[in-house]
Amino acid sequence: MPFNLHPQLVTDTHRLGRFELCHLLLHRNASVPWFILVPETDLVDLLDLPAGEQRMAMDEASRVSAFVKRELDWPKVNFGAIGNLVPQLHLHVVGGRPGDACWPAPVWGNLTTPVAYAPATVAALTASLTTLTGLQTTA
Repeated sequence: MPFNLHPQLVTDTHRLGRFELCHLLLHRNASVPWFILVPETDLVDLLDLPAGEQRMAMDEASRVSAFVKRELDWPKVNFGAIGNLVPQLHLHVVGGRPGDACWPAPVWGNLTTPVAYAPATVAALTASLTTLTGLQTTA
């Protein structure tokens, strides 16, 4: 059976590619760097994944976190796996810094002004992630 993203994730994100376990998405609001990893599984909670898949998901999230800090120069990264509104397991990796659009509050419910990514910016981020993190782009 083919893997499908939850419709809300499709609506809210740009699909960048995938790692070994997770698909990597970029939230459409460019106010902060907000990446979402979606493991290819039917399980809905991170802690229910088998130990090897938990480690793989955390490794992939760590690569994205390092990218946000080193390449995008955002000193703080918040990580979460909440899933109350979107039941499909997904992991948030969100850059933060003093003076950003919602600092020090979390992004959920606090990004009131949408800022769109230019297509060239999405393409550049995808290319950098492919080179630096091992992201595989999907055609």
